[in-house]
Amino acid sequence: MAIPAPAVPRTLTCRAVLFDMDGTLVDSTPVVEQVWSEFAARYGLDAAEILRTSHGVQAIDTVRRFAPAGSDLTALAAELGAMERVRTEGILPLPGAAELLSFLPGNAVALVTSADRILADIRMEAAGLAMPATAVTADLITHGKPHPEGYLRAAELLGVEPADALIFEDAPAGIASGLAAGIRTVGVGPTTGPLPDGVLHIRDYTSVRATVQTDDAGFRTISFRL
Repeated sequence: MAIPAPAVPRTLTCRAVLFDMDGTLVDSTPVVEQVWSEFAARYGLDAAEILRTSHGVQAIDTVRRFAPAGSDLTALAAELGAMERVRTEGILPLPGAAELLSFLPGNAVALVTSADRILADIRMEAAGLAMPATAVTADLITHGKPHPEGYLRAAELLGVEPADALIFEDAPAGIASGLAAGIRTVGVGPTTGPLPDGVLHIRDYTSVRATVQTDDAGFRTISFRL
């Protein structure tokens, strides 16, 4: 789906910024498509349908949905995770992501990803991106996206109310998660699907400008010009 570029810049102000990883900060598409295509071929499944619905959700949830009856779901998810961990060729940062992460205050940024911590570390390093000090990974939560748990946990860890945070997300499941958490959400890249009302869109971070201000009382705000 082609999403037209915005006609005029837009500004959003927040106190904390929450990023998804795959497709939002890191382009891992070649690895993801390769692993899930191999899974589909093994069981005679529709690879295109798996890729369409697996984007942004935990691997165990996709395995549970598509694996043949009687499969050891935990073992299958672990196998797929192991495959992903050793495949880093072609992983790149989204344009402008490194510059934006390096500019933002570290204690105002969190990563919220459907990957576990090991895979998240591997992919962020492969993309040359610094891992935020606050990271909510799949192994730290009970409910994956589109459930809001991960984003709510991240806002809590950063000490902000959901209304004072801002999310950058690329997948429909992640966008739904952010909105369910009551957090303003910006869609990133070409895989967002039709966007709900009020959700803005950027292609990448090359045109995003951020400023940080702290008032006399020590109250900090981050403004994004999209």
